[in-house]
Amino acid sequence: MHLIVTRSFPPEVGGMQNLMWGLSNSLSKHKLIKVFADNYDRCLEFDKKLSYTIERVSGPKFIRKYRKAYLVNEFIKENSKIECIITDHWKSLELIKTNKKKICLIHSKEINHPKNSRIYKRIIKVLNDAHFIVANSEYTKNLAVENGVSNKNIIIINPGVYPASYIENKIIKDAEILLKGKNPRLITVSRYDKRKNHEKIIMALRNLKQIYPNIIYVSVGYGEEEENIRKLVKELGLENHVIFQKNISQELKNALISKSDLFVMPSIIHKNSVEGFGIAYVEASQYGIPSIGGKDGGASGAIKHGESGLICDGNSLDDIYSSINLMLENKKYLEYGKVAKNNVSKFYWPNIIEEYKKILN
Repeated sequence: MHLIVTRSFPPEVGGMQNLMWGLSNSLSKHKLIKVFADNYDRCLEFDKKLSYTIERVSGPKFIRKYRKAYLVNEFIKENSKIECIITDHWKSLELIKTNKKKICLIHSKEINHPKNSRIYKRIIKVLNDAHFIVANSEYTKNLAVENGVSNKNIIIINPGVYPASYIENKIIKDAEILLKGKNPRLITVSRYDKRKNHEKIIMALRNLKQIYPNIIYVSVGYGEEEENIRKLVKELGLENHVIFQKNISQELKNALISKSDLFVMPSIIHKNSVEGFGIAYVEASQYGIPSIGGKDGGASGAIKHGESGLICDGNSLDDIYSSINLMLENKKYLEYGKVAKNNVSKFYWPNIIEEYKKILN
């Protein structure tokens, strides 16, 4: 049996939630697993549909960490057939006491702390005690090594996705109604935070509309920067060129991506926060939509520069503008989109889980 211990799991939404859900589902087809996860609203109905055992842990965040670790440690004591513990985060592993094989996933921003700080020392201690560390990209691996994590146990396994699901015609029509008469079409699906760089996308849009009067930018997500971005759109007079969407269904989100021309997320490093990989680029590729990502971080693990999309300097408004314009000129996004769709299968979970099996067996 393998245990998966995670702070992030559906029905809560997000990239980490999808990653741990995909890993759990895929691994359960090969091994007996049990998941320990945080409790959220709507968990009961969601968990009934799972083919494996999941134990939810409630309580305030600080207390929840200790309760979960206690439950995991007790379960390990009572079950001699446990072979491995897989955790989503170093904090999920920190309080687990066992000599069983331990695998910890790392993603970038959670390990990017000043050297010799208290949290840095905790991170190094936990990760160097793990049997294997799974980095989501080459960038994240290099960041970990630079920060003092032992190189010998780090392997790179990209996050996986499931093949794009069928989108009902009704949902497609809903997306087409929202985008009717608008071309070209840009889209971002992400939280509103500084490193996602919505601000510079909006500023580039101000200039792009001079060349493309009917251009539209769809921004799907929520977060602390949302109000600031909405104010910027109003200040620049771009209300007719930006559509904000949040709390929409997964199906409508996928439909909006599929009806777009270009996925734009030129991420930057903001304080300690950095994009370790960018699964959103891969999700767009499934629909034949190429991406523009930032050079700071691990976007190049998901985007093949000059083939399935472009990597630009997210700190440079000129570079963002030029990259978008290059893709839109003569509809070059169609060519890039074909490459993106042809290359996406390597990220499918049946292929990704084979990489995990190499370190589990």
